[in-house]
Amino acid sequence: MPAQMTSQSALVLFSGGQDSTVCLVWALQRYDHVETIGFDYGQRHKVELTCRGDVLDALRSGFPELEPKLGDDHMVELKGLAAISETGLTRDKAIEMEENGLPNTFVPGRNLLFFTYAAALAYRRGISDLIGGMCETDYSGYPDCREATMRALEQSLRLGTEVDFNIKTPLMYIDKAGTWAMAHELGGDRFVELIKDKTHTCYMGDRKTRHDWGYGCGTCPACELRANGYKAWVLNSAHN
Repeated sequence: MPAQMTSQSALVLFSGGQDSTVCLVWALQRYDHVETIGFDYGQRHKVELTCRGDVLDALRSGFPELEPKLGDDHMVELKGLAAISETGLTRDKAIEMEENGLPNTFVPGRNLLFFTYAAALAYRRGISDLIGGMCETDYSGYPDCREATMRALEQSLRLGTEVDFNIKTPLMYIDKAGTWAMAHELGGDRFVELIKDKTHTCYMGDRKTRHDWGYGCGTCPACELRANGYKAWVLNSAHN
């Protein structure tokens, strides 16, 4: 039997990256209790798993008003996904476009598995709201980041568990500049600096090269999206 469900709690899919960190603070400002879940799926940029803890520690110390709401963090091992994936995120190979029009950083089934495991945990923890940083406005074309996929998955989880799970994606219709703007609205300059210093997005796992938008190689698709979004946000802020 599931635990007693409550709409005052949320489970955030938290990778340690910019998007999921913004979603985490978004949730902390809206729910009484927020837990986090991360996945070790054999990703090439495994440094993000270390950054997860750094971000959580920085939130607790830098935003003490949010700390009482921040509950347990859960880590799930899904290395079998890497074993069956021939992608730029799970193999040491050049990042490039495939014939199907998607970059080879697309890991088929990744978000489908993530939400399924998150729902299994949430079922036991009595949490009905699942929060993810998926976005179909400014992204790499991944089909498992689209709104239609999220709604179909939500329905599947409800049918398969008889629990009214809600998948919420606060970033779905905003671009990366909008994500930086949301971060500033949520936590001001302090939160923006936390994102720069503590979160990780770079597919190459570069934590040595510091840019004005944070750490990364500066050339992979994830870095380019993050950098271009930051530049656009700074420019927009200067004009307003």
